Amino acid sequence: MENEETNNPNTQSNQSTPSNQNNQNNQSNQNTQSTPTSPAPITFLPQHGHYRHLRVYQVSEIIYDITYYFTQHYLSKGDRTIDQMVQAARSGKQNIAEGNQAAATSSETEIKLTNVAKASLEELLDDYEDYLRVRNLAQWGNLHPRYEKMRQYASSDQIRKDYASTVQRMNDEEIANLCITLIHQAIYMLHKLLVTMQNRFVTEGGIKERMFQSRIAYRNNHRPEEPEKERYPD
Repeated sequence: MENEETNNPNTQSNQSTPSNQNNQNNQSNQNTQSTPTSPAPITFLPQHGHYRHLRVYQVSEIIYDITYYFTQHYLSKGDRTIDQMVQAARSGKQNIAEGNQAAATSSETEIKLTNVAKASLEELLDDYEDYLRVRNLAQWGNLHPRYEKMRQYASSDQIRKDYASTVQRMNDEEIANLCITLIHQAIYMLHKLLVTMQNRFVTEGGIKERMFQSRIAYRNNHRPEEPEKERYPD
């Protein structure tokens, strides 16, 4: 009986299986524990789309182009208003672009430049309203029969395709009212954009604050492990 138990291959296999499984489990646990976990990537630079994709920039570009055409055709050469209106229209467009580009490194600069763009367009709005008033031309309000059609055209995608040819068929009153409508739309969009920027600044902080928080998070994730103290028996 003793020889049969010793030489039985089934008996040896059954006896060795638990031991082998324990060894494999121990090795698996050791490998799992020794695998370092890589910390999540840290970023503090906000992601922004290109300024040319902003609807408000596209509208401001149309305003600039139409204003340039308007001043060259309906204001007398040497009139200082020409330079003032063109510069105000350009300032509106350029500060939207520069504010969007500055957003990656300075929330304060982004807000400041966007507000400058809004102020420039408000100045241009005054110039167009002055032009109509001193020449006894109508400024189209809500009750004007052509106002709603003008408003819909100014807010459509069609205007981006054909405004250059459309203004050539318009008189000065029509062009001025078209630009007034566009400026009102741009100012409204810039106001909403400024509110969004201010809320983001309050909730997320400026770039310096995010840089500091990212640095602290990096240091916490890369602290060297303290060596285990050698234990002595009591």
